Amino acid sequence: MVEIQQSVFCEELLAAAEKNGVSSLLNGERAEKFFLLTKHMLTVNESFNLTAIKEPRRIIFLHYIDCLLGASFFPLGASVIDVGCGAGFPSLPLAICRPDLKITGLDATGKKAKYVKDTASLLGLSNVDTVTARAEDAAHLSSMREAFDCATARAVAGLPVLCEICLPFVKKNGLFIAMKGKNAGEELEAARSALEKLGAKEEQTHATHIHDFSGETFLHTTLLLRKKEETPALYPRPYAKILKKPL
Repeated sequence: MVEIQQSVFCEELLAAAEKNGVSSLLNGERAEKFFLLTKHMLTVNESFNLTAIKEPRRIIFLHYIDCLLGASFFPLGASVIDVGCGAGFPSLPLAICRPDLKITGLDATGKKAKYVKDTASLLGLSNVDTVTARAEDAAHLSSMREAFDCATARAVAGLPVLCEICLPFVKKNGLFIAMKGKNAGEELEAARSALEKLGAKEEQTHATHIHDFSGETFLHTTLLLRKKEETPALYPRPYAKILKKPL
């Protein structure tokens, strides 16, 4: 495993945040939590595949800064479900930098949900819980359907699919905040029909470039999709049907 020096890591994280306009979300204490998160993630990653990105500097830009670029769009005190939370992105960075949020990480793989919950505990994050379930099943439970102010997802599926498995969790007038990359515009066009059928509409698109220390850039796009009407009870359909015939 790559050795990480805490002082160097924290200094680089704070510099990266300033370079990309999210420095207001970080301070020394939060940077230390990101250091602990990185160290723990890479240790666990040796026995359980969490991330293909293993170099700390790239983790800073491609995971942490990428998540934090969308952090300011969540309303104050919102309840948030992270659908397909995987290795904890964006759940854990959001929980560190937005302690006002109440976050539920949802994943079909129990080992991943447990990792997120255990990591949140390790970092002293009391605003994270997890649920192990398939999204298309959980979204039909009365305790979870239209129960959240916001849903979010990152690196899970194409937007037409995501809309069907995420929007049923969102309260009327709530937001689905999708974190996307360079193909966000194409995905949004492909999702127009799904948005209409699911009772939502595009509210805003925020595209920005992540700038790393070498001068390389990566496009990050945050899509804000507003839930205007209750989602019809039919949705979400079984996942095989969603994939075979997206809305």
